[in-house]
Amino acid sequence: MPRITHALGKLAKAKYITKMDCMKGFHQNGVEPNSMKLLRIICHEGIYEYTRMPFQIKNAPDHLQRMMDTIFQEEILEGWMVVYIDGIIIYSEAWEDHVKCIDRVLSK
Repeated sequence: MPRITHALGKLAKAKYITKMDCMKGFHQNGVEPNSMKLLRIICHEGIYEYTRMPFQIKNAPDHLQRMMDTIFQEEILEGWMVVYIDGIIIYSEAWEDHVKCIDRVLSK
């Protein structure tokens, strides 16, 4: 997981910054069938199992970070995007470039 101070240091020269948040980012990931039994909730109404990743699990943030890093690998390497768990920060010095970067992220 990247250090937030390192990620924010990249924004120092940016003239334009856009922050995006992935809605229910943790719940976008499925749970492996053999792991569902580990995520059971037992109550008077019955037994329930998560089919999507709950954010309370210890390794959930690391898993989501790896997934986001994989999806946006090119953009991160090009140096105009920072991903921190389910947050995306796009930064640039020129407005035209900034709009193109936003369009590129939204098209994924």
